Amino acid sequence: MATYLDRIVVRHREVAAGDRRSLEALIEESCAQPATRPFAAPLQRAADDGQLGVIAEIKRRSPSKGALNADLDPAVIADEYAIGGANAISVLTDVEFFGGSVADLQQARAAVDLPVLRKDFTVSAHDVCDARIIGADCVLLIAAALSRSEIVDFTRLAGEIGIEVLVEIHDETELEVALAAGATLIGVNQRDLVTFEVDHARAVRMAAAIPDGVVKVAESGVRDDGDAKALLDAGYHAILVGETLVTAADPRQALRSLRLVGGSDKAR
Repeated sequence: MATYLDRIVVRHREVAAGDRRSLEALIEESCAQPATRPFAAPLQRAADDGQLGVIAEIKRRSPSKGALNADLDPAVIADEYAIGGANAISVLTDVEFFGGSVADLQQARAAVDLPVLRKDFTVSAHDVCDARIIGADCVLLIAAALSRSEIVDFTRLAGEIGIEVLVEIHDETELEVALAAGATLIGVNQRDLVTFEVDHARAVRMAAAIPDGVVKVAESGVRDDGDAKALLDAGYHAILVGETLVTAADPRQALRSLRLVGGSDKAR
């Protein structure tokens, strides 16, 4: 059965196949960009302080649930996240399936001093360079959407052009590939790719499997401080939260409630 991810990746690969731009020129342009903001480091610092880091996501809609906050202002919500104590921001830039854009990322990043993840479906070396060129500090690689060699090659390219990588995994096999590629920032997606159900037990299991020295991020399905506490107890350094925050009446307070886990709320 084809999943949402399957359909999205097929479409992105179709677009990538038609990209005739020179990779060498893109690499050169990438290397000429201003320095990025450290992404994994603030998550590690939060953990060192006994807190659970939060990557707060800007997400207009999703293929499964439709509109979440279609008319959001990226700069305004990024500022709310920063005031609420987010350690980093994630921005959906996929246009067709999530209603996002490159402009969303650039406006959000310009509004705050936080590092920004380009949340999209990276399927080519051109995509890795584009993330750097548009101003992202970190690029997402989804293991389920890529071959082993692509993960290795894209991770190496990211290092060459000065952008961090978050490798998203679902199971032990994908974890092995991520580690072989040298990943030091790994996200575990709690959502099943076929049923789209959230599997908290898998998140706990995978946290124990990820070795020390790797920054661990739990993605998807974080609804409240109870979920956050369970993930902190499982050993995660940070959580990536989208729907819960973009649909909240008060995103700032919703974020603060997640940061209360494990220590005092330093944003107050």
